[in-house]
Amino acid sequence: MVRKIILTDDGSHSISVPELNVTYHSVHGAIQESMHVFIEAGLYGSGRLQRPDPISILEIGFGTGLNALLTLIEAEKTGIKIHYEALELYPLSEEIRSLNYCQQLNRQNLQQIFEQMHSCEWEKDIAVSDNFILQKKKYNLLNLSTCLAGRQAYQPINLIYFDAFAPAAQPELWTKEVFDKMYSLLAPGGILVTYCSKADVRRAMIAAGFSVEKIPGPPHKREMLRARK
Repeated sequence: MVRKIILTDDGSHSISVPELNVTYHSVHGAIQESMHVFIEAGLYGSGRLQRPDPISILEIGFGTGLNALLTLIEAEKTGIKIHYEALELYPLSEEIRSLNYCQQLNRQNLQQIFEQMHSCEWEKDIAVSDNFILQKKKYNLLNLSTCLAGRQAYQPINLIYFDAFAPAAQPELWTKEVFDKMYSLLAPGGILVTYCSKADVRRAMIAAGFSVEKIPGPPHKREMLRARK
Protein backbone atom coordinates (compact mmCIF):
# COMPACT_ATOMS: atom_id res chain seq x y z
CA MET A 1 0.00 0.00 0.00
CA VAL A 2 1.61 3.26 -1.16
CA ARG A 3 1.44 6.13 1.35
CA LYS A 4 2.38 9.73 0.63
CA ILE A 5 2.94 12.63 3.02
CA ILE A 6 0.75 15.61 2.13
CA LEU A 7 0.48 19.15 3.49
CA THR A 8 -2.97 20.15 4.82
CA ASP A 9 -4.40 23.65 4.95
CA ASP A 10 -3.32 24.43 8.53
CA GLY A 11 0.30 23.65 7.66
CA SER A 12 0.37 20.22 9.30
CA HIS A 13 1.07 16.96 7.52
CA SER A 14 -1.19 14.02 6.82
CA ILE A 15 -0.86 10.78 4.87
CA SER A 16 -2.61 10.03 1.59
CA VAL A 17 -3.37 6.49 0.37
CA PRO A 18 -4.13 6.85 -3.36
CA GLU A 19 -5.13 3.19 -3.68
CA LEU A 20 -8.06 3.73 -1.28
CA ASN A 21 -8.63 7.37 -2.21
CA VAL A 22 -8.37 8.39 1.45
CA THR A 23 -6.28 10.62 3.68
CA TYR A 24 -5.53 10.04 7.35
CA HIS A 25 -6.88 13.49 8.26
CA SER A 26 -8.93 16.30 6.77
CA VAL A 27 -7.11 18.08 3.96
CA HIS A 28 -8.40 21.31 5.55
CA GLY A 29 -6.11 20.79 8.54
CA ALA A 30 -4.86 17.68 10.32
CA ILE A 31 -4.05 19.26 13.68
CA GLN A 32 -7.16 21.41 13.81
CA GLU A 33 -9.38 18.40 12.97
CA SER A 34 -7.78 16.18 15.63
CA MET A 35 -7.96 18.94 18.25
CA HIS A 36 -11.63 19.58 17.56
CA VAL A 37 -12.89 16.01 17.24
CA PHE A 38 -10.79 14.06 19.71
CA ILE A 39 -9.44 16.56 22.25
CA GLU A 40 -12.16 19.19 22.55
CA ALA A 41 -15.25 17.05 21.81
CA GLY A 42 -13.75 13.85 23.21
CA LEU A 43 -11.25 14.32 26.02
CA TYR A 44 -12.76 17.55 27.36
CA GLY A 45 -16.30 16.77 26.21
CA SER A 46 -16.32 13.53 28.21
CA GLY A 47 -16.22 15.39 31.52
CA ARG A 48 -13.53 13.01 32.75
CA LEU A 49 -10.96 15.75 33.36
CA GLN A 50 -13.02 16.98 36.29
CA ARG A 51 -12.21 13.75 38.14
CA PRO A 52 -8.84 12.81 39.67
CA ASP A 53 -8.87 9.11 38.72
CA PRO A 54 -6.97 7.93 35.62
CA ILE A 55 -8.60 7.91 32.17
CA SER A 56 -8.57 4.87 29.90
CA ILE A 57 -8.66 5.71 26.17
CA LEU A 58 -8.92 3.38 23.18
CA GLU A 59 -8.00 4.72 19.75
CA ILE A 60 -9.20 2.91 16.65
CA GLY A 61 -6.57 3.79 14.05
CA PHE A 62 -3.25 4.93 15.59
CA GLY A 63 -2.17 6.16 12.16
CA THR A 64 0.31 9.01 12.33
CA GLY A 65 0.16 9.15 16.14
CA LEU A 66 -1.21 12.70 16.07
CA ASN A 67 -4.16 11.97 18.37
CA ALA A 68 -1.87 10.25 20.86
CA LEU A 69 0.60 13.16 20.76
CA LEU A 70 -2.14 15.73 21.38
CA THR A 71 -3.53 13.62 24.23
CA LEU A 72 -0.07 13.34 25.78
CA ILE A 73 0.21 17.14 25.71
CA GLU A 74 -3.15 17.48 27.50
CA ALA A 75 -2.07 14.93 30.12
CA GLU A 76 1.01 17.06 30.69
CA LYS A 77 -1.11 20.22 31.01
CA THR A 78 -3.77 18.82 33.34
CA GLY A 79 -1.73 16.34 35.37
CA ILE A 80 -4.31 13.59 34.70
CA LYS A 81 -3.00 10.06 34.23
CA ILE A 82 -3.98 8.41 30.94
CA HIS A 83 -3.76 4.79 29.82
CA TYR A 84 -3.90 4.87 26.02
CA GLU A 85 -4.52 1.74 23.93
CA ALA A 86 -4.31 2.01 20.16
CA LEU A 87 -5.17 -0.39 17.34
CA GLU A 88 -3.23 -0.18 14.09
CA LEU A 89 -2.92 -2.97 11.55
CA TYR A 90 -0.62 -1.10 9.15
CA PRO A 91 1.85 1.02 11.18
CA LEU A 92 3.92 3.73 9.57
CA SER A 93 7.69 3.45 9.45
CA GLU A 94 10.14 5.82 7.77
CA GLU A 95 7.43 8.48 7.25
CA ILE A 96 7.40 9.30 10.96
CA ARG A 97 10.58 11.36 11.01
CA SER A 98 9.21 13.62 8.25
CA LEU A 99 5.91 14.48 9.96
CA ASN A 100 5.91 18.06 11.23
CA TYR A 101 3.49 17.92 14.16
CA CYS A 102 5.96 18.83 16.89
CA GLN A 103 7.21 21.79 14.85
CA GLN A 104 3.69 23.00 14.08
CA LEU A 105 2.73 22.72 17.75
CA ASN A 106 5.94 24.51 18.76
CA ARG A 107 6.85 21.46 20.83
CA GLN A 108 10.10 20.38 19.22
CA ASN A 109 11.09 18.98 22.62
CA LEU A 110 8.55 16.20 22.05
CA GLN A 111 9.99 14.97 18.74
CA GLN A 112 11.95 12.16 20.36
CA ILE A 113 8.93 11.09 22.39
CA PHE A 114 6.74 11.20 19.27
CA GLU A 115 9.14 8.92 17.43
CA GLN A 116 9.34 6.65 20.49
CA MET A 117 5.55 6.22 20.36
CA HIS A 118 5.94 4.69 16.92
CA SER A 119 9.10 2.66 17.55
CA CYS A 120 8.27 1.25 20.99
CA GLU A 121 7.37 -2.40 21.55
CA TRP A 122 3.88 -3.62 20.69
CA GLU A 123 1.46 -5.45 23.02
CA LYS A 124 3.16 -3.94 26.07
CA ASP A 125 2.51 -0.99 28.36
CA ILE A 126 5.11 1.71 27.66
CA ALA A 127 5.49 4.61 30.09
CA VAL A 128 5.96 7.42 27.58
CA SER A 129 5.80 10.02 30.37
CA ASP A 130 4.85 10.14 34.05
CA ASN A 131 1.19 10.63 33.12
CA PHE A 132 0.89 8.73 29.83
CA ILE A 133 1.09 4.97 29.28
CA LEU A 134 0.78 3.68 25.73
CA GLN A 135 -0.02 0.18 24.51
CA LYS A 136 -0.22 -0.46 20.76
CA LYS A 137 -1.96 -3.50 19.32
CA LYS A 138 -1.46 -4.68 15.74
CA TYR A 139 -4.96 -6.06 15.21
CA ASN A 140 -7.82 -5.60 12.80
CA LEU A 141 -10.80 -3.89 14.38
CA LEU A 142 -12.96 -6.82 13.28
CA ASN A 143 -10.93 -9.02 15.68
CA LEU A 144 -11.33 -6.57 18.52
CA SER A 145 -12.77 -9.11 20.96
CA THR A 146 -9.68 -11.30 20.53
CA CYS A 147 -7.10 -8.55 20.84
CA LEU A 148 -8.67 -7.08 23.99
CA ALA A 149 -9.55 -10.40 25.61
CA GLY A 150 -6.84 -10.03 28.24
CA ARG A 151 -7.52 -6.43 29.21
CA GLN A 152 -9.59 -7.24 32.32
CA ALA A 153 -6.61 -6.09 34.36
CA TYR A 154 -7.36 -2.54 33.25
CA GLN A 155 -10.27 -0.32 34.14
CA PRO A 156 -13.14 -0.16 31.63
CA ILE A 157 -12.55 2.24 28.76
CA ASN A 158 -13.78 5.79 29.37
CA LEU A 159 -13.28 7.25 25.92
CA ILE A 160 -12.96 5.86 22.39
CA TYR A 161 -11.38 7.81 19.56
CA PHE A 162 -12.99 6.19 16.52
CA ASP A 163 -10.64 7.30 13.76
CA ALA A 164 -10.96 4.50 11.20
CA PHE A 165 -10.91 5.24 7.47
CA ALA A 166 -14.18 6.66 6.15
CA PRO A 167 -17.18 4.36 5.52
CA ALA A 168 -16.76 4.72 1.74
CA ALA A 169 -13.30 3.10 2.01
CA GLN A 170 -13.96 0.56 4.78
CA PRO A 171 -17.72 0.11 5.28
CA GLU A 172 -17.19 -3.07 7.33
CA LEU A 173 -15.77 -1.00 10.19
CA TRP A 174 -18.89 1.15 10.63
CA THR A 175 -21.53 -1.49 11.33
CA LYS A 176 -23.79 -2.25 14.29
CA GLU A 177 -21.66 -5.31 15.04
CA VAL A 178 -18.54 -3.18 15.44
CA PHE A 179 -20.35 -0.61 17.58
CA ASP A 180 -21.73 -3.45 19.72
CA LYS A 181 -18.10 -4.28 20.58
CA MET A 182 -17.30 -0.63 21.29
CA TYR A 183 -20.34 -0.35 23.55
CA SER A 184 -19.37 -3.45 25.56
CA LEU A 185 -15.90 -2.04 26.25
CA LEU A 186 -17.03 1.33 27.57
CA ALA A 187 -17.64 2.12 31.21
CA PRO A 188 -21.13 3.47 32.01
CA GLY A 189 -21.19 7.10 30.88
CA GLY A 190 -18.21 6.52 28.59
CA ILE A 191 -18.22 8.17 25.16
CA LEU A 192 -17.13 7.51 21.61
CA VAL A 193 -16.28 10.36 19.26
CA THR A 194 -15.75 10.30 15.52
CA TYR A 195 -15.39 12.78 12.70
CA CYS A 196 -18.07 10.92 10.72
CA SER A 197 -21.71 12.11 10.77
CA LYS A 198 -23.34 9.84 8.18
CA ALA A 199 -26.95 8.92 8.93
CA ASP A 200 -26.39 5.17 8.57
CA VAL A 201 -23.43 5.34 10.99
CA ARG A 202 -25.61 7.17 13.51
CA ARG A 203 -28.33 4.55 13.11
CA ALA A 204 -25.80 1.75 13.66
CA MET A 205 -24.63 3.42 16.89
CA ILE A 206 -28.19 3.81 18.15
CA ALA A 207 -28.97 0.17 17.30
CA ALA A 208 -25.95 -0.82 19.42
CA GLY A 209 -27.43 1.02 22.41
CA PHE A 210 -25.65 4.37 22.28
CA SER A 211 -27.25 7.73 22.93
CA VAL A 212 -25.97 9.74 19.98
CA GLU A 213 -25.73 13.48 19.43
CA LYS A 214 -24.70 15.50 16.42
CA ILE A 215 -22.37 18.31 17.38
CA PRO A 216 -20.54 20.92 15.30
CA GLY A 217 -17.70 19.46 13.28
CA PRO A 218 -14.22 20.86 12.63
CA PRO A 219 -13.69 23.62 10.05
CA HIS A 220 -15.22 22.78 6.66
CA LYS A 221 -17.31 19.96 8.20
CA ARG A 222 -20.76 20.81 9.50
CA GLU A 223 -21.25 17.97 11.98
CA MET A 224 -19.59 15.09 13.80
CA LEU A 225 -20.94 12.41 16.17
CA ARG A 226 -20.54 11.88 19.90
CA ALA A 227 -22.07 8.70 21.32
CA ARG A 228 -22.55 7.91 25.03
CA LYS A 229 -23.13 4.64 26.87
